[in-house]
Amino acid sequence: MTITLSVPKTESADALRLRPWRLDDLPALLTAHRDPALRRWLATSLADEPAARQWLDVQAAGWASATRFSFAVVADEDDDEPPIGHVVVKAGTGGVAEVGYWTAAAARRQGVAARALDTVSRWALGGQDLVQLTRLDLLHAKDNHASCRVAEKCGYLLHDLLPAAPPAFPNSAHRHVRTPLSG
Repeated sequence: MTITLSVPKTESADALRLRPWRLDDLPALLTAHRDPALRRWLATSLADEPAARQWLDVQAAGWASATRFSFAVVADEDDDEPPIGHVVVKAGTGGVAEVGYWTAAAARRQGVAARALDTVSRWALGGQDLVQLTRLDLLHAKDNHASCRVAEKCGYLLHDLLPAAPPAFPNSAHRHVRTPLSG
């Protein structure tokens, strides 16, 4: 299954394309995961090629099973450019899914995360017919202020504070929620 979403150009930002991850994205994926600032916030960091290949396989399997819709964020004008970000919708139960995202170091502070997340959120809550969703949850570490700003900018309302759950989640977290009515 191949679904590509377009993020239109704005006055201050180029257009983006959101497409499924491909095997030839592996070098860009590894480069992004070498960034200490990114690794600080991720629950899973890809340290080598076998781990990155396994991650790409999980993304493809998620599309095949309609349980995980994982998009590479690329510049719209050239699909062969390496991905500059990632956004995912992980379908759960009861119409609830969890979203996540990251932006490569060179593309930060350009609105990439917010624009990609908003586009995928609109698609997930109303523009797709693969799985019925009524709520999207976005979780981030409490002290990840950049993710908090992205969530709020995209219509995700702060829902609650989650306690730390070591070892995977050593710090407390925010849960933001977006529904068709809040976004």
